[in-house]
Amino acid sequence: MMPNTCLCLFSVLKQTEFAVDVCDVSAEEEEDVTSVLRDRSHIDETLRLAMEEKAGDYAAALERLRKIYHTSIKPMEQAYKYNELRQHEISDGEITSKPMVLFLGPWSVGKSSMINYLLGLHDSPYQLYTGAEPTTSEFTVIMHGEKIRSVEGIVMAADSSRSFSPLEKFGQNFLEKLIGIEMPHKLLERVTFVDTPGIIENRKQQERGYPFNDVCQWFIDRADLIFVVFDPTKLDVGLELEMLFRQLKGRESQIRIILNKADNLATQDLMRVYGALFWSLAPLINVTEPPRVYVSSFWPYEYAPDTSRELFKREEISLLEDLNQVIENRMENKIAFIRQHGIRVRIHGLLVDRYVQTFKEKMSFFSDPELVFQEIVDDPDKFYIFKSILAKTNVSKFDLPNRDAYRDFFGINPITNFKPLSAQCSYIGGCLLDKIEKAITTELPALLSSINSGKQPGLSSCEATGCGEKPKNRYRKN
Repeated sequence: MMPNTCLCLFSVLKQTEFAVDVCDVSAEEEEDVTSVLRDRSHIDETLRLAMEEKAGDYAAALERLRKIYHTSIKPMEQAYKYNELRQHEISDGEITSKPMVLFLGPWSVGKSSMINYLLGLHDSPYQLYTGAEPTTSEFTVIMHGEKIRSVEGIVMAADSSRSFSPLEKFGQNFLEKLIGIEMPHKLLERVTFVDTPGIIENRKQQERGYPFNDVCQWFIDRADLIFVVFDPTKLDVGLELEMLFRQLKGRESQIRIILNKADNLATQDLMRVYGALFWSLAPLINVTEPPRVYVSSFWPYEYAPDTSRELFKREEISLLEDLNQVIENRMENKIAFIRQHGIRVRIHGLLVDRYVQTFKEKMSFFSDPELVFQEIVDDPDKFYIFKSILAKTNVSKFDLPNRDAYRDFFGINPITNFKPLSAQCSYIGGCLLDKIEKAITTELPALLSSINSGKQPGLSSCEATGCGEKPKNRYRKN
């Protein structure tokens, strides 16, 4: 046997009892090396990749959702410059995009190997590069395409049909570290994978050349499922990992923790590592119900002997079922996301309106506009800005944005640039507030119901026949 073949086999059979004697195998045994690859048929079965989807119904629902957003939510976004407050502009590409699965974690824990395994890319020319050292230095987006090709980050950001155009704000250095890979694959027709650079605790952000945490936050905000992957031999929690979990706050329902390479340890040692992982993460995940933890080895080779093979197989199938739920519920999740976005835009519009009204009430002929408004912005509670919104509208106090954010917002956008809600009405277009409230309370829930009941979403009765009713302005003073 050649030395390089011996090394290859050793890497395949690592952490097994017979890895020590791997160089002594016969030629016949060398030919049977592929037998250590385990069966992947359960992946296609669990994800139901052989089933054809009803593309027509899904496309109709997406078009209806896009129309609701553009006619009912976006006008208020633009009128009150919501994007300058939250820096989250929703494009058509984001509305029509597939569910995004994000892989996060320390370096060399098996994130890229897991993607290769799920897509069956092992030993193909297109597999993601893996190794014991830090190998992934780019944000890699694996998506569906008619043919296999790579797409540069600057091309992805320039393509408005994709959902990645907002990434331009992170600079050219980052776009050079962004790469897309397109390939024809049944799973990628339904989901997009994002592989991220591993967290290295002794590296400073400045060394990366771009705002790593801000980029991670952008992907976290848009991910439908977040896999945080750990290696049982690397459970150190440092500053970068702590920062990552702070960024994940509020997204606990999307987080799944994966204890990968579990067959490297005996069962008793694995139980100790499982407990140590929870001990390390407990201060970082301050929720009543912790995220689901999957324990297995997500790579194409057979599990090591004398390990909990049945447990690992069941855990893997559970994770695949979790992924399938995200795929099957992608339309419902998208509707819920747009509705939540609409609620935030509505709250922002109400707050800006309240600031405008308070400013006009406090202004007199001899007042200095800058001093009057500075007093309002510095102490909004003195003028009941936020309390009046809670009292007069159906808004939860937990949904209100940070007060300090509006000091910065009005520092860029003078208060005189905005009209009150009572002036944001027209006979043909209606009132901005009425339209966004109708979308939140009626149109989006109706679209969600039609998806759940299997009915094809269509036009509302008013859109089909024309209501001919003059819009009612609830904010106009009588």
